[in-house]
Amino acid sequence: MKSLWKYLGSALLMVAMFAPLGFAAQDHDQDHDRDHKQVRVYDKEHHQYRTWDDNEDRAYRQWVGERHLKYREYNHLNAKQQREYWEWREQHHGDQDRDHDHH
Repeated sequence: MKSLWKYLGSALLMVAMFAPLGFAAQDHDQDHDRDHKQVRVYDKEHHQYRTWDDNEDRAYRQWVGERHLKYREYNHLNAKQQREYWEWREQHHGDQDRDHDHH
C-alpha cells in the first residue's frame, strides 16, 4: 500500500509540473491564430468581400503612390476614394490575389 501512495504521489507531482507547459503551448497557438486573422473589407461597387492581405496591401500602396497621396489606412478613406481604389484594382489586377464571396 505504501508503494501505491508513493507511485500516485510521483504521478501527481509530474502532472503538476508538466501541466503548465501544455497550457502555455495552447495559449501560444491561440495568440498565433489571433495575430493572423483574415481581415475582410466590403467592395460596395462590386458587392463583394475582399481579403485584405499582404498582396492587397501592396496593391493599395501602389495605388496611393501613383496618385501621390499621403498614405492613410484604407478604412480611413471616404466612400468615393474606396470606390476609386476598387475600380483601379479591377483594372490593374483583375481577380487575382483576392477571394470573392459574392453576397
